[in-house]
Amino acid sequence: MTTLNPAASSIAARWREADAPAAPESYLQAARRRFMKHRVGQVAFGVLALLVLSAIFAPILTTYDPIVGTPADRLKGIGSAGHFLGTDEQGRDMLTRLLYGGRLSLIAGIVPVLIATVIGTALGSFSGYVKGWVAALIMRAMDMLYAFPTVLLAIAVSASLGPGLTNVIIAMTVVYIAPLARVAESATRRVVVAEYIEAARLTGAGTPKILLTQVLANIFSPIFVYASGLVGLSIVIAASLSFLGLGVKPPAPEWGFMLNSLRGTIYVNPWVAALPGFFIFLTSISFNMLADAIRDSLDVRG
Repeated sequence: MTTLNPAASSIAARWREADAPAAPESYLQAARRRFMKHRVGQVAFGVLALLVLSAIFAPILTTYDPIVGTPADRLKGIGSAGHFLGTDEQGRDMLTRLLYGGRLSLIAGIVPVLIATVIGTALGSFSGYVKGWVAALIMRAMDMLYAFPTVLLAIAVSASLGPGLTNVIIAMTVVYIAPLARVAESATRRVVVAEYIEAARLTGAGTPKILLTQVLANIFSPIFVYASGLVGLSIVIAASLSFLGLGVKPPAPEWGFMLNSLRGTIYVNPWVAALPGFFIFLTSISFNMLADAIRDSLDVRG
C-alpha cells in the first residue's frame, strides 16, 4: 500500500481548498464589509464611541463635582491650572460639566428615537399590511401629528408636561412617532406585494406571524437608517428645550442648559461659553454622518 508524503498531502489539501467555491457572503456580512471601508462612518463612529465612553466613565475621568463649584475660580479660561477647559459662572469645572452633561444629552437624544421607532414601526407596519378603516384611522392620526412643525410640537408637549428629563423624552417620542410610522407604512406597502408574503399566507400563517417573520425583516433597513438620522436632530431639539427652560431641571448638567446659563458670559469668556454648543454640534453631526454611512452600507447596490 502506497503512503503519500505528508508535504504532498498538505499541498494537495491546499489546492482543494483553493479550488473549492467560496461561501456566499450574507447581506449583513456585505453591509459590515462596506461599513468598514467607509472612512467617514468610521470617524463618526469613533467620535461617538469616545463621547459615550467618556460620559459613562465621567466619575473616573474627573474628580470635580459637577454641581458644586468654587466661586473664587469662576470663569477661568481654557488651559487654566487645574481646569483644562476652564470654569463656568459658578466656578464649576467645565470638563466635568461637559462629561456629565453628555449623559443627559445622549439619553435625551437616543431614548426617544428608540421608543418612537418601536411604536412607529408597529403602527406603520400594521397599517401598511392590514389596511382597511382601522389602518386609515391610524395613519390619519399620524398625519395630524406630522402636520405640526417638529420644534413647535416638542415645545407644546414639553410645556404642557413641565420641565424634567422624563417629560423631554415623552415630548420627543411623540414628535418622532408620526414620521417613523409613515416610513414603516410606506416600506410595508412595497413589501406586501412580494411573492414570499403571498406564499406565507398560503401556508396558513396569521397576520402577527407574517408581520414579525416576513415584513419586519424586510423593512428593517429603511427604518433603521431613518431612525439613525433622527438621533442627531433629537439631541439638538432636546438641547433647545433645555435652553428654553423646558428640559432638564437645574442645576443638573446638560449641554442645552449649560449653553443658556453661560450666554451672559460670552463677552467675558467666549471660548468657555461656546463649549456646550460645540459638543452639541459635534455629537449631532457625528450621528448624521454615521447615519449616512449606515445607509451606504445597507444599500445592496453598493
